[in-house]
Amino acid sequence: MGPDATIDHGAPLTPHRQLAEILRARIARGDWQPGRAITAEARLAEEYGVARSTVRRTIALLATEGDVFVVPQRGTFVSEK
Repeated sequence: MGPDATIDHGAPLTPHRQLAEILRARIARGDWQPGRAITAEARLAEEYGVARSTVRRTIALLATEGDVFVVPQRGTFVSEK
């Protein structure tokens, strides 16, 4: 899945889980390096045609799974694996 992947709102997988798969693929591909910030929430929402709340749920899921970490007022960063 590339950055041009789209969210299928009719799919059985929820939009935030689809977005999580897309972002995991981008991290694995090296679009964002460990310790570096990923694209801002607002930009991700615009890029993938979802609400910011969907992006926030996605980030929370990725943080819970250890793929990213959030620094309040600074952004979301790729975790070291």
